[in-house]
Amino acid sequence: MGKRLWFKRRWLMASVSTGLGLVFAGQAGAAQDEETNVQNLPAVEVTAPPSTPRRTAPSRPVARVAGTSSSTRPKTRIYVYPTSPGTGRGLDVDKVPSAINAVDANQIRRTNSPNIADALQQYVPGVSINEVTGNPFQPDVQFRGYVASPLAGTPQGLAVYQNGVRINEAFSDIVNWDLIPTAAIRSAVVVTNNPAYGLNALGGAIDLQMKNGFNYQGAEIDVMGGSFGRIQGSAQWGKQVDRNWSVYGALEGIHDNGFRNFSASDVRRFYGDVGYRFEGNEFHLNGGVANNSLAGPSTVPAELLQQYWGATYTTPQTISNKVGYLNLTGKVEATPTWTFEGTAHVRAFKQNTVDGNPTDTVPCDADATLLCFGDVDPLTGLQPSANGLNGVQLANPFAPGAILGEIDRTSTKSTTFGVSGQATNIDQLFGHENRFVIGASYDVSSTRFIGSAELGTIGTNYVVTGSGIFLGQSGDPTSIGPVSLRTVNQYHGLYALDTFNVDDRFAVTGGGRFNAARVTLMDQLGTALNGDHTYDRFNPIIGATYKITSEVTAYAGYSEANRVPTPLELGCADPARPCIIGQFLIADPPLQQVVSKTFEAGFRGTKELNIGSLGWKIGAYRATNYDDILATPIPGLTGFGFFQNVGRTRRQGIEAEVSLKSNVLQFQASYAFLDARFLDALTLGSDSPFADADGNIQVLPGNHIPRLPSHLIKASIEYAITDVWKVGGDALFVSSQYFVGDESNQFPKLPSYAVFNLHTSYQVTKNLQLYGRVNNIFDNRYSTVGTFFDREALPNFTNGGAEFTDPRSLSPARPRAFYAGMRVTF
Repeated sequence: MGKRLWFKRRWLMASVSTGLGLVFAGQAGAAQDEETNVQNLPAVEVTAPPSTPRRTAPSRPVARVAGTSSSTRPKTRIYVYPTSPGTGRGLDVDKVPSAINAVDANQIRRTNSPNIADALQQYVPGVSINEVTGNPFQPDVQFRGYVASPLAGTPQGLAVYQNGVRINEAFSDIVNWDLIPTAAIRSAVVVTNNPAYGLNALGGAIDLQMKNGFNYQGAEIDVMGGSFGRIQGSAQWGKQVDRNWSVYGALEGIHDNGFRNFSASDVRRFYGDVGYRFEGNEFHLNGGVANNSLAGPSTVPAELLQQYWGATYTTPQTISNKVGYLNLTGKVEATPTWTFEGTAHVRAFKQNTVDGNPTDTVPCDADATLLCFGDVDPLTGLQPSANGLNGVQLANPFAPGAILGEIDRTSTKSTTFGVSGQATNIDQLFGHENRFVIGASYDVSSTRFIGSAELGTIGTNYVVTGSGIFLGQSGDPTSIGPVSLRTVNQYHGLYALDTFNVDDRFAVTGGGRFNAARVTLMDQLGTALNGDHTYDRFNPIIGATYKITSEVTAYAGYSEANRVPTPLELGCADPARPCIIGQFLIADPPLQQVVSKTFEAGFRGTKELNIGSLGWKIGAYRATNYDDILATPIPGLTGFGFFQNVGRTRRQGIEAEVSLKSNVLQFQASYAFLDARFLDALTLGSDSPFADADGNIQVLPGNHIPRLPSHLIKASIEYAITDVWKVGGDALFVSSQYFVGDESNQFPKLPSYAVFNLHTSYQVTKNLQLYGRVNNIFDNRYSTVGTFFDREALPNFTNGGAEFTDPRSLSPARPRAFYAGMRVTF
């Protein structure tokens, strides 16, 4: 059933969050420097301390560090909304009362992956990914039980920023990871526990800071190929012109056949930046475009996977993503203690989906020459209708015994515009260091959503062939008809933060943000979807840090955040009029906004050793969501469901990490524990074998939230055998998890899995590097997520057309894969 099979069961993913961006810049990184581009949202700059060298590798001719290194350990600073680092306006990161996880350009490069999500999973404790879509460019990224997903219908839990601009799409808050140009990413930072990060900052924010000509100079061409028809290439070039101007551009192209049937994808994307700076003032104009064609075979019944690991269930499952965006940012140092910043951005996004599925449209029992939606009502003898576009009941043109299906199509076009401004002051307060920030933002998005359903037949290869007959409006509220909807989102924010140094060791942070949102829905075919919803809330923050020694810091904080329902959720929130989640909208009853309250505390430290720089951190958190939103299925209707508020949920856990970095050795290991539970009783529809006669399961307080593993263990290492030859590897262990649809925790868990990867690189000359990578070296066959499906929807053609007996539907991981590449610098 493709996406529809999966959407039916995604009735609890995390809640949405919005965040401020952070930027991480390592001095040791080839494309890193001590300064970064102007930001639209908070930024963190972490500069690595120098380590004791044992060997000196050949220096690269490009991607030169802009600025001079210091023999003393530079301060780590945090920059809030949208300050440009290097101005002296920053705040020491040791005074940030929350966990901070950063990934630099070298770590991103080390994965040799065109997807930033792979680097996040490898280097950030608590982050895991799965290919529920069946596509490596469209993963679900989970952090602390919250998710940033590309699947419409998923209640999002993380905000994602690119150069400080939020890139969760306007209609459903999805994150299209395929649109992000990985080669142009300078750093990625995951930050939590701060409402100043904006509307929807429940689980945290992922901020991606991009390169520019001030911090990347030179040129590079990178070409790689390998298993499953993977061919990818990237080119980037950066230059600083005189002292004031800079220019940067990056271009990427990728083709991948996929390891499953009908799973080929093509990715094409570009990013560019022009910068100007003088006397501490800095301005940037940057933007990008992408045009991608993706396959999304989604989960597949376990019985089909037992026959062939590359199986798919229903086809076609394709996605076309296009985007174009332009950002203008500026910073002015008005006085030695006052900095003013502003930004303006525009983004145009277009997505078309084609989704082959089973259908509830069948020949009528009373008259097989007509089509009905569902079966005859045994009490009344009335037949639900499957009406055509003209409102007349459809004749049955299909041969007797034909297996009917449908092709669901959607088109989403969104345009977003936003502006923001901020002032930062670092005057002393009562003779103590103090940093005060005040700012405001406004964003407006307009979306046009169109959906249609075409009847067809399903062959023995589960390919749906269209007939040219489209379903229209029907008297049955659960039947599928055309949808045309226009929506407008308006988001306002006003915030203030202050960090006061009580003394050299103790710092206190306090403040908050007021969010106001208005979501308007305008039905273009009738009135059922019309709606006008407003939400507002003030979210506070308070926290403190204490420097126990020069190498150890303690932190603790409390914050609140809210997320408002998306237009998609508001348009599919009536249990009496369910819709195909993520595909079609039916009615527009109100939903409550989700409110999250988070406590967080921990310790972090660094120490210089003879063998390198040792870093470590350990922390705990508890986040409680109120009025959480869940996608709830309708028993007996394949793929149908609705969104509802379900009360309280809680996510709490512990994260620990240790790292050792030198010119010879790069080592990192982490452990994350997550306890995610429902706090209120629920009745949910499910295809679980434990569902009652009405197709419902009973969720009790304390039941675990599905598809969230409790334990994550990660390790990575890279060692320079010689000055020019490096070898390394990484490992990931993910514990067992409950199936989506098993919110009552009665079915056996999806098994745990472990995966190991190896990589190596050889610097042939100063300008030429060869590298290789083997993923899943033991060829472990595992699934990253599991759900249940309607076993009666289609026959098992691999078993002579018999009925499926195994209720599981799984997302298979990629088998062992080999890749080799060449990197040339100029």
